[in-house]
Amino acid sequence: MEPVDILREGVGVALKIGAPMLLLSMLVGILVAIFQAVTQIHEQSLSFILKLIVIIVILLAGGGWMLEVLMDYTRYLFTLM
Repeated sequence: MEPVDILREGVGVALKIGAPMLLLSMLVGILVAIFQAVTQIHEQSLSFILKLIVIIVILLAGGGWMLEVLMDYTRYLFTLM
């Protein structure tokens, strides 16, 4: 196994773990921005708090899966050593 393949798999794992949080927080940010544009409410903390709540919910719901994916990749790296 070449180092490039190991690095490619590591990037894949990072994307797999980070994608749900990034995509859903981006979606919440867009929805809040649309809501703020329509209602002319320009409160910065509204967007931040909602994104924080979404990320916490995602971590509570999928944290076990994320940890399992990371542990599987770590075990894979140790078997290659």
